[in-house]
Amino acid sequence: MTKKQKKVLIRIIIAAVALVILFFIPFGAGFIPQAVKLLLYLAVYVLIGYDILRKAFKGILNKQVFDENFLMAIATVGAFVLAIYSGSGDYNEAIAVMLFYQIGELFQAVAVGKSRRNISELMDIRPDYALVEQGGELVSVDPDEVEVGTVITVRVGDKIPIDGRIVSGNTTLNTAALTGESMPRDAGPGDDVISGCINLTSLVKIETTREFGESTVSRILELVENSSSNKSRSENFISKFARVYTPLVCYLALALAILPPLVEGLILHNGFTFDTWIYRALTFLVISCPCALVISIPLTFFAGIGGASKAGVLVKGSNYLETLSKTSYVVMDKTGTLTKGDFEVTDVSPVGIDRHDFLKYAAMGEWTSTHPVAICLRNEYTREFPDEELKGAEEITEISGLGVMARIDRHEILIGNAKLMKRYGIDYNESTDTAGTRIYMAVDTEYAGYAIIDDAVKETSKEAIRKLKAINVSHVIMLTGDGDAPARRVADELGISEVYSQLLPEDKVSIVEKLISEKNDSEVLAFVGDGINDAPVLSRSDVGIAMGALGSDAAIEAADVVLMDDDPLKISKAIQIARKCMRIVYENIYFAIGVKVICLILGAVGLANMWLAIFADVGVMVIAVLNAIRALRTNS
Repeated sequence: MTKKQKKVLIRIIIAAVALVILFFIPFGAGFIPQAVKLLLYLAVYVLIGYDILRKAFKGILNKQVFDENFLMAIATVGAFVLAIYSGSGDYNEAIAVMLFYQIGELFQAVAVGKSRRNISELMDIRPDYALVEQGGELVSVDPDEVEVGTVITVRVGDKIPIDGRIVSGNTTLNTAALTGESMPRDAGPGDDVISGCINLTSLVKIETTREFGESTVSRILELVENSSSNKSRSENFISKFARVYTPLVCYLALALAILPPLVEGLILHNGFTFDTWIYRALTFLVISCPCALVISIPLTFFAGIGGASKAGVLVKGSNYLETLSKTSYVVMDKTGTLTKGDFEVTDVSPVGIDRHDFLKYAAMGEWTSTHPVAICLRNEYTREFPDEELKGAEEITEISGLGVMARIDRHEILIGNAKLMKRYGIDYNESTDTAGTRIYMAVDTEYAGYAIIDDAVKETSKEAIRKLKAINVSHVIMLTGDGDAPARRVADELGISEVYSQLLPEDKVSIVEKLISEKNDSEVLAFVGDGINDAPVLSRSDVGIAMGALGSDAAIEAADVVLMDDDPLKISKAIQIARKCMRIVYENIYFAIGVKVICLILGAVGLANMWLAIFADVGVMVIAVLNAIRALRTNS
């Protein structure tokens, strides 16, 4: 709670205690005159409501009359005047209205503060400095001044200030502030690291690969800071509604105070009961205050965006949150979204030799090659047998387009594709399963098995598809530039029935446009991608979702939603967050308007007094705000 909020709380407590004391003082009992009572009640009223009265007065001077401060000021001052005019001496209602209104305002301020702190926690990922070695000493410099290619030092407990690649040191990184995941990840030489992570276990040196302004931490902060500028249709509706609604109810209250008593006096000849109808008009004004809507709807979106950010889902504005909630089509790129985007050995089937020798011969034979397949074979050997030294073959002869011939431990080794086996007359087992790239081996002209190199499916992809279907996403579609067979294999493994393969970037745009033209206007198509070639289709879809951590700058720039840890499970998470947020928005709209309408009718016909008006205004606002801050919670 801020100092200002604490001061308001103290005023509320003092005013409440004073009101209770005044209630039990026997005014008019012969020794305390009514004038003293009026002065004491006015003092309590001014204590609790002077800021509201000042805002109302400033609004009148600035010709911005019709707001909640004006409504509260007119209603409470009017209640005081009526109490004096009628001689009832009952000033409790006027003070109670202001008192409970201040309680509601304080409650709302605390709730907004909670949402802002959630955003502020994210802002804490901004690093204050970078450590650069100068003259044998570590010097703190502004991250903005660090050039690409500079080697910086990150100590234990420090934030990584700029995106880069580790050149020395092995450590564990806390990525929770970026991805929402509490599980740390290991990193060592050659690994890319992103700014905003916290170094947990040991000192590392990092060669920067981006300027600070282009680093992940800067892009995240820019996205979050700008998100409030993109308002949803619901927020725009509430703003327009309040601008029309507030002056309308003021004029209706004025009519309620004047017309009925005139009708009673001039037409019905029952006397002019202005005091009765003015009281009803003042009650009508208190009930009509649109605080619950004006405060709770933007707060709900603010809380939703803040909660999503904490979960590693960055939404660029509440308008995208609203659109995302209606998602019924999820179209996904395959490579980098559902698969890892890096080729690796997915299967080894040796014949006549063991797995160790197969991988050893493959790695040594491909020692000099820079082909991705060769790199995969070498990486697999060092991964499975890290304690063994890897060296090149004694002789290596590359056979263009086919593979290599090598001499290892006095054995002649052939490593390559099916054409290589056929050229040397090797009797090999050719499979009809064309998924992945099949690398065959022969040892001394005898077939020795094969390895499959493929883009492996992410561990969470299958569960991600299942969850999308579980939350009633009616169409899950995969697009890929790969051939039919590998595309169908991945789709079958993940449970995706609709697949488009062998696509160029422009083909993906065409298919998305076709799907958009076929769906209903009420349905929303979300496209999920990560590569630079996905930027056009991200822009064309109703909602573009970029896999942020490994995604290209172009994809992140074109997207409306960014998933920070490249986990496809976050797709359904983002949709669920959006749906929960919109559900709360509509709950507040229906609840606030419903209660207001009922209480306005009761107030107009004299069945509601100021106490009911207090509930209709402050009570509804408190309930709506309480409901709004539920959007901060993203686990349900």
